[in-house]
Order: sequence, then structure tokens, then C-alpha cells
Amino acid sequence: MGNLSTATFGGGCFWCVEAVIQRLKGVEIIKSGYSDGFIKNPAYREVCTGRTGHAEVIQVTFDSDIISYHDLLTVFMTSHDPTTLNRQGGDSGTQYRSIILYHDEAQKEIAEKVFEEVQPVYADQIVTQLKPFEVFYEAEDYHQNYYNNNQEAGYCQFVIDPKVQKLKKMYADKLIS
Repeated sequence: MGNLSTATFGGGCFWCVEAVIQRLKGVEIIKSGYSDGFIKNPAYREVCTGRTGHAEVIQVTFDSDIISYHDLLTVFMTSHDPTTLNRQGGDSGTQYRSIILYHDEAQKEIAEKVFEEVQPVYADQIVTQLKPFEVFYEAEDYHQNYYNNNQEAGYCQFVIDPKVQKLKKMYADKLIS
């Protein structure tokens, strides 16, 4: 099963981030959930209030022999707007903040390098938080694999589809066929 590593990050609604990242070669397991808050085992309805401190994130198990952490973060940082504070499109609140939760110092250094590399793509300053990983709470079952299970839903068609199409254009060589 290769050289498995874990990454945790969020950039708006976890449905969007999951739909993009799960299409990459080397991604073995992906879970939507919550992190960086101050209550244990939060539920979606609590996180949506913005009062738990949690961000909607995904936790990814990936084969670093197939896709590097650097490449994973580059796709992540160019598939959402890392220059908007607590907002992605129509989704607003601290739960939708752009955040990378690093699992070790090497991941932190790579994330800092990716910030520098992608900053020229954006007119505004990157505001993505970079913090040490502490805990991940898996979201309810109906949030898992959401885009693949609900492609007929309006949110999927109007918000997620364009992100997936952008991914196909920008990173065709990194996608599962």
C-alpha cells in the first residue's frame, strides 16, 4: 500500500474540498469532518452556528509515492480562494475558513513553501491559517462522499461542478482516470 501519510485541511464547505481532492491519484481515504474547535464531538448543526470554533475540514490518507504533500497542497490552495477570511463563495462564517493543520514540522515547512509559490496567483494576500493538528472529528455519514452521492443536487451542480471542472483543466495528469 505504499508510503501512507495524513493531511488535514479545509477551505470552505468540506463537500467541495472532498470532491476535488478525492479525484487525485494517490488519495487512498478521505473523510469530511471538523477540527480546530473547542468542544468535543461536535455535530454539524453545532458547527454551522459558528460557535464551536471548528472548521469544516477533510482528512486525507494519501500515498506519498504517488502524490506528494506539496502537490496535494498546491491543488488545495488553487481550488478555493485562500485570500478570503471566513468565506468561500456564498458560505460565510469561521467554520468555512481556509486552514491547513500540519501533522509534523516537515508538513509545516512544505505548507509555507506552497504559500510562497501560489501567492503570485492571487491579487490579495493569502489568509489561510497554518496550525498544528490536534484532533479530527468525523462528520455524520451523510456528509461523506457527498458530491458523488448527490450530483443532482443544486449545490453540487452550481458550486462543486465548476471546481471539479477547473481541477480537470489544471491538473489532468494528477487525476484518477
